[in-house]
Amino acid sequence: MKKIQAPISVVTRDTNQIASKTDNIYESVHIIAQRANQIAQQLKEELHEKLRDFSMPHDNLEEVFENKEQIEISKYYERLPKPTAIAIEEFLQDKLMWRLREEEKKEHEEL
Repeated sequence: MKKIQAPISVVTRDTNQIASKTDNIYESVHIIAQRANQIAQQLKEELHEKLRDFSMPHDNLEEVFENKEQIEISKYYERLPKPTAIAIEEFLQDKLMWRLREEEKKEHEEL
């Protein structure tokens, strides 16, 4: 997992600090949301890759097997900080790079 120390519980954030990175709170939130989606996708792929080792070759709805290792892996991922918390920390620590699309740049220049 990432080396970012993100809080597991809810933390009150200073919106001025978040907005100061882009001079626009909505743009900052959009950047954080995009990064959170990337992190969530990476975690999901990583989890599915690890759980693939435990998958049964045939699905039988009548039989349910408990696998302690599989349960531990799932619990580990449940205890990780949420993707949004990780993305916010990366954003505030200046560990994210972003750029505006060309169309958006032109609109901003015209204003």
